Amino acid sequence: MIALHAWRSAAAIERFHARHPTRPLIVGLGGTDVYQFLQTEPATTLRSLELADALVGLHDLVGDALPPHCRGKLHVIHQSAPAVMRAAPVRGSFDVCVIGHLRAEKDPLRTALAARALPPSSRIRVIHLGRAVEPSWADAARAEMADNPRYRWLGEVPGWQVRRWLARVRLMVLSSVTEGGANVISEALVAGVPVLASAIPGSIGLLGPDYPGYFPVGDTAALTDLLVRVETDADFLDRLARAGAARAPLFSEARERAAWGALLAQVAPSPAIA
Repeated sequence: MIALHAWRSAAAIERFHARHPTRPLIVGLGGTDVYQFLQTEPATTLRSLELADALVGLHDLVGDALPPHCRGKLHVIHQSAPAVMRAAPVRGSFDVCVIGHLRAEKDPLRTALAARALPPSSRIRVIHLGRAVEPSWADAARAEMADNPRYRWLGEVPGWQVRRWLARVRLMVLSSVTEGGANVISEALVAGVPVLASAIPGSIGLLGPDYPGYFPVGDTAALTDLLVRVETDADFLDRLARAGAARAPLFSEARERAAWGALLAQVAPSPAIA
């Protein structure tokens, strides 16, 4: 059995173990498991971790947040992302995308707030793709658009539109407070789009500790400074792009398939054929 999310799938994990105690069980860890439920629902979440024969995390720093006795089960398998053919950037603006639903964990309006403080000469425009999970977030995004000419919220869009925007923007920003290993980072790097990210384990574990594009969580002024630098300093933008390109091979489909194949062979080896 492969169960996605230790806490949300806890009942199914218990049933499977009770019925098939000798069969292999893999639990895929979500960000909420690692950075929320291990603290708020520790008994249920930890039980799932302990029943598992193997745990799968999505970034290199997941193990730091797990109980020490569970770390030996952990396998990091980076999520792959489809290749995106780059297109010519939009003329007349320096487009920066934010990809993610509007909810508190994403700190979704941080880039819009940072863009407010940009100098008048800046051509930066923030394009935000993602659904408002509550009406209050939709109201906040619309109010921001009304007051901030640099910000456009397009709401929820299908994946092909996300990839179309990625093909043309100059930069992506992920300002989350917490993440379990955001696939939008994988998508941006595979598409050749430089990234600015809040300095949280879930992003550092994907981009690497030496990546040059981090800012402190919730620090609007620091993000504004980075946006100015990205737009005006071609060498810095190129440095971000090269650092991202060095990490992009981690997110190939072939690598992800091979990692899952190796894990399955380890926990459920094929019986010998006479």
